[in-house]
Amino acid sequence: MFTYQVNEDLYLRMYTVDDAEELYNLTEESKDYLREWLAWVDYNTDVEGSKAFIEGTIKSLVHTGGFPKTLAMIYKGELAGTIGFNEINRTHDYATIGYWLGEKHQKKGIVTEACKAILEYGFQTIGLNRIEIRAATENKKSRGVPERLGFTKEGLVRQVEKVNGEYVDHVVYGMLKNEWESRK
Repeated sequence: MFTYQVNEDLYLRMYTVDDAEELYNLTEESKDYLREWLAWVDYNTDVEGSKAFIEGTIKSLVHTGGFPKTLAMIYKGELAGTIGFNEINRTHDYATIGYWLGEKHQKKGIVTEACKAILEYGFQTIGLNRIEIRAATENKKSRGVPERLGFTKEGLVRQVEKVNGEYVDHVVYGMLKNEWESRK
């Protein structure tokens, strides 16, 4: 199973169906917090839904050439959230990162550290040339991650996502492989 040790307290790994209950419980206990920016939260209604999500992530290995797209963030032995590539385009060698973190795990640097790891994985292992992060303009916490990591703010995509019945704009951040390598 794919595992990526980030630091002493944090590692990333593929989900297994055995994670379904813990994933559901983390989502459920953070539902009000997550709902502000994630449209899918209200559709996660039971453990079976989380299991179906996990099964889909496992099946997606076929489409990525064996590279896992979706990873569990395990912080101090506990599932803290999810990070991964929402999209991997092998024709043009770019990907888009997405992430969410349970409310009780906020403000510990988990997502920033996990993003560093997934950038390294994307550029060095998968062979990507470009990685994007998109975040709603008002989602300051999500926007802080690419800003801390030195991504270039490239523009705005208007009304690209519907959350809670409202269309939101996204800020697009980009990092090129040579930029990442020069920062290490």
